[in-house]
Amino acid sequence: MHDIRAIRENPDAFDDDLARRGLEPLSASLIALDDARKAATSAAQANQERRNALSKEVGGAKKAKDEARANELMAEVARLKEDASRLETEQTQAGKTLDAELAKIPNRPKADVPPGADEHGNVEYRRHDSERERLSEGRQHFELGEATGLMDFEAAAKLSGSRFVVLKGQLARLERALGQFMLDLHTTEHGYTEVAPPILVRDEAMFGTAQLPKFRDDQFAAGDGFWLVPTAEVPLTNLVRESILSEDELPLRFTALTPCFRAEAGAAGRDTRGMLRQHQFNKVELVSITSPENSAEEHERMLACAETVLKKLDLTYRVMTLCTGDMGFASQKTYDIEVWVPGQQTYREISSCSDCGDFQARRMNARYRGKDGKPAFVHTLNGSGIAVGRALIAVMENYQNPDGSVTIPSVLQPYMGGLNRIEGPSA
Repeated sequence: MHDIRAIRENPDAFDDDLARRGLEPLSASLIALDDARKAATSAAQANQERRNALSKEVGGAKKAKDEARANELMAEVARLKEDASRLETEQTQAGKTLDAELAKIPNRPKADVPPGADEHGNVEYRRHDSERERLSEGRQHFELGEATGLMDFEAAAKLSGSRFVVLKGQLARLERALGQFMLDLHTTEHGYTEVAPPILVRDEAMFGTAQLPKFRDDQFAAGDGFWLVPTAEVPLTNLVRESILSEDELPLRFTALTPCFRAEAGAAGRDTRGMLRQHQFNKVELVSITSPENSAEEHERMLACAETVLKKLDLTYRVMTLCTGDMGFASQKTYDIEVWVPGQQTYREISSCSDCGDFQARRMNARYRGKDGKPAFVHTLNGSGIAVGRALIAVMENYQNPDGSVTIPSVLQPYMGGLNRIEGPSA
């Protein structure tokens, strides 16, 4: 959500930022809507003030026993009351119209976000190579999984349709081990507080983190006003909605491992094989709530926390700074971590870390009280720490052996009861 006062103060800067997002100028139309809201508010206030003044005159006329004047004044008060209802409705509607238009506009990119129309404009920030010899090619995860009989897409299709999977035995345990490993890392070494949040949320929560209204078709409605969460970002960030924190409480850092649900409405025909793009998947989420002056530093810290997961798994990856045309709606700056997957002989996104500034905080009315005693909006950040299903893909493909078996990374072996290998089909 944007601050209309800031738009009025510097409309050209606002339009320039929208242009970087590939959007037409909107400041003039937004200011016109704000003018209409102000006019409606002024008319309603003037009506109220006039009624108050006339009511006092009625009292004076009655005290002077001037019934004719009193009746005349009361008739005018009655007319004003009839107008008041209409004026209040116009005032409310003008405010809703402005808010609805503001809610459709994506966040303004930071000045250092690279320009670009799509993913081809993203810029490499840094990269990390595994200590093991990197596989340049290999079988894809679904080939490995189906050969062992531990990854079953046909059974999932019978249960739920496409874009689902059934994991069994050691692969199911490996996925669970990955999630547990990530949670333990982020809570014991990175200072995040583990949260077990609801995975059903209401409209207000989805609006707060900007999934609604623009991305309604990408979500799964659960009925009775509930939505299945697309990511734990939604409940974790909304923990501070409609509250005023003290500056001493900041930063707040939350993490959660939850199922996530996405309709993938815009992904028809993309990644239809395997686990890369599922309707249901598990993810460890990282969320930070901080003061404005610390959000850039917190963004770098969150990115480093997510990278540590891949370093401990000894996986090759690169970090990309997303360009203006590729970053998310609520973000003002985003880093994507892309892990090497030899089965596809390319890098694939495994984590996305975003600084949203005060964009979500305004939608949630989440504030803090600084040293000056005045409430101000917090800054919110979120990141994958990391996507468990994609981590499973990366481990399977990078740790595969010629016989179809998969070596288990050393950091995961304690979570696997000491098992160091998932045997291939020939075992």
